[in-house]
Amino acid sequence: MTTSTSASSPSSYMRRFALPGKRALVTGGSKGIGAAIALVLAQAGADIAIVGRDQAGLEETAALVRAEGRICHMIVADMASEAETARAGRAALEHFGTVDILVNNAGIARIAPLLDLTVEQWDETQAVNMRAPFVLTQMVAPGMIAQRSGKIINISSQAAEVALLGHGAYCASKGGLNMLTKVTAVELGQHNIQCNAVCPTVILTPMAEREWGDPAKSGPMLARIPLGRFGVPQEVADLVLYLAAPASDMVTGQAIFLDGGFTAS
Repeated sequence: MTTSTSASSPSSYMRRFALPGKRALVTGGSKGIGAAIALVLAQAGADIAIVGRDQAGLEETAALVRAEGRICHMIVADMASEAETARAGRAALEHFGTVDILVNNAGIARIAPLLDLTVEQWDETQAVNMRAPFVLTQMVAPGMIAQRSGKIINISSQAAEVALLGHGAYCASKGGLNMLTKVTAVELGQHNIQCNAVCPTVILTPMAEREWGDPAKSGPMLARIPLGRFGVPQEVADLVLYLAAPASDMVTGQAIFLDGGFTAS
């Protein structure tokens, strides 16, 4: 009896979600969602460069990645600075030669009503949430074009679609990031490069657990989520893995809402 090698065999589907030898750059990789993404990509076979401001946090993520037998290159940089963003991109390219997977995860939120929001808070939010992904995309795309393959994944938010009180700068930055995602997909599609955005609801990182721990605050938000709960970092990381893997090669230009049905209700 011969062994089947059909598309339905386990070995076949596992290959479609595997990243052997791929090189990934993950920003905001020192904790929370970024750390979970770095670990999942490493478990799928990728080597990782992680960027963040927190050296100790980067070292914790790197230890997890290296425990999977993968390379982890740490880059300390602040995505609010154009110069440091570019330095981080150069460091990753110098280390790997080519970046196969770019995950623009670093993000900030400066919460204030529009009438109280400062220009400095606005500019910082746009710099981290939208300019840094633009700069890094420009830097890694030439190598992806040369090899005719690449994955760019932007971590956006449900706030790109739904206005939230006090989130004017944040909502604007994530709405812009979603449109940047679409333009990137349209312009780079001819080179077999896919670009997509992941738009989560509240994700229970340690910081979010502190922020949303008060039932008086979390209750109204949970009431708007049909599944009745917030997400966890692993769920974001698993969706990123799909978008980074061959299984999603026909998916590009999409903003995928990981929100428990929030934007459907």
